Amino acid sequence: MLRRIALTVATSAVASFAALSAAPSLAYADSFPLMPLMPLPVSGADGADHLTVTVSKAGEGRDGTFQLDCHPGGGSHPDVRAACEQLDRSTSWGKSPFAPAREGGMCTMQYGGAATAHVTGTWAGRPVDATYQRSDGCEIARWNALVPVLPDLGA
Repeated sequence: MLRRIALTVATSAVASFAALSAAPSLAYADSFPLMPLMPLPVSGADGADHLTVTVSKAGEGRDGTFQLDCHPGGGSHPDVRAACEQLDRSTSWGKSPFAPAREGGMCTMQYGGAATAHVTGTWAGRPVDATYQRSDGCEIARWNALVPVLPDLGA
């Protein structure tokens, strides 16, 4: 009987170790090893989801400084509901919707215009201070991933 229990414990330990070592490494794997795909906690009860979005040189009346509150939605942003939904969809453990373009990444050499944006505040309990431009393919893709928080400047 004891031999059977020992064998069961050993087999379970080996299977657990194999499953954990086969999992892909994530940015926050050390902090959250069992929940890598869970969405970030979203809370508006303490006013934590508040962003200030400043857009310059975007043209056609798109420039300005806008306040964006989510959970519940509010502020002076032109499309609060869509902007909050986009941020909710693109927020997950180990992935920030405000992350910079990957350093050393292969980017197309294209110019997307002089538009710039600066987003500050707090999202999902974390401070945000992100700058956006459209100087190459990676930066254009990063901008487009945040539309409608940032204005849609077309292809």
